[in-house]
Amino acid sequence: MAGHILIIDDERSIRSTLSEILGFEGYKTTEAIDGQDAIKKIEEGTYDCILCDIKMPKADGIEVLEKAKTLAPDTPFIVISGHGNIDTAVEAVKKGAFDYISKPPDLNRLLITIRNAMEKKTLVAETRTLKKRISKGYEIIGEAPALKGILDMIDKVAPTDARVLITGGNGSGKELVARRIHDHSHRNRSPLVELNCAAIPSELIESELFGHEKGSFTSAIKQRIGKFEQADGGTLFLDEIGDMSLSAQAKVLRALQEGKIARVGGDKEISVNVRVLAATNKDLKKEIEAGRFREDLYHRLSVILIHVPSLNDRIEDIQTLSLHFLKQICSEYGMIEKTIDEAAIRKLQGHHWTGNIRELRNVIERLIILSDKTITEKEVDMYIFPK
Repeated sequence: MAGHILIIDDERSIRSTLSEILGFEGYKTTEAIDGQDAIKKIEEGTYDCILCDIKMPKADGIEVLEKAKTLAPDTPFIVISGHGNIDTAVEAVKKGAFDYISKPPDLNRLLITIRNAMEKKTLVAETRTLKKRISKGYEIIGEAPALKGILDMIDKVAPTDARVLITGGNGSGKELVARRIHDHSHRNRSPLVELNCAAIPSELIESELFGHEKGSFTSAIKQRIGKFEQADGGTLFLDEIGDMSLSAQAKVLRALQEGKIARVGGDKEISVNVRVLAATNKDLKKEIEAGRFREDLYHRLSVILIHVPSLNDRIEDIQTLSLHFLKQICSEYGMIEKTIDEAAIRKLQGHHWTGNIRELRNVIERLIILSDKTITEKEVDMYIFPK
């Protein structure tokens, strides 16, 4: 079956004709004789698309649309209007209708519009599913007291525009903290743009941050929009900011102070509305003493300080994290989910984790690949900590 369509029209002949045409195309149809009947059917049933007349007794098409947007917001709503109701049909589109079709409906246009509307619904559903999968991939897992303190801090900080400096060892989860802050902020409908300062050569970092104009240097063959502009209205996450050059630090400081940037090779000032989150595994106070980091930038970035504990400081979370990674990685590989016994967990808890959670995930992935259905202490000794 191609889909279930609700047809709403007070003219029986139109309902019958549409039902016959759509039935021939493989659609299941349900008919509603007026606006009130339509609202009842939307409350009681689920539809892949709604076709609705504008002028009807008991409740007009606009009223039905407004109710449908509350009851079934993802269901595409197509307005069928007489020539005298075009302005009303346009108003309906502004209020969320997918499209409108004039009476008498052109068969080809009707079928194409229905197909496009249902394809859009499918894409919206797929996008939502993908976003859920992605967000699950960035969950902060654990019950350790130190972690709960961080989550409480995030809940307080996220709704504000305060800049946050996140510190902690490599692989401890600094990026997860930044993502959670963004996801729980009022900026979460706008992008979270990331830049790893350690991964960009010092001569290119300013172009990455602020963009450049065509011809501003040898390889600048076209204009480039930088990370600050890309994050306008959203959040910019500067990872490993302790590795940023002093020249770039000065420009970032100016951008934070004035809310304006200029592209490399350009004179025009561009206003940007960006919340900046920064992270580092370095001791920035020691970097300041050594003359490698600007003290004024440090104070600008560290309105709120969040330190992410190492995995060695939250040993009690190793079992929870291991089970989480088992489920996640087996799902990614399309495998039947494996288990891990208590002796293997104790072995993992006794290890000194220099690479933190990232190292633990790699270890679990290796054990999943090399072990049988149940991961035992023997396999941990064999594949992870050989003597």
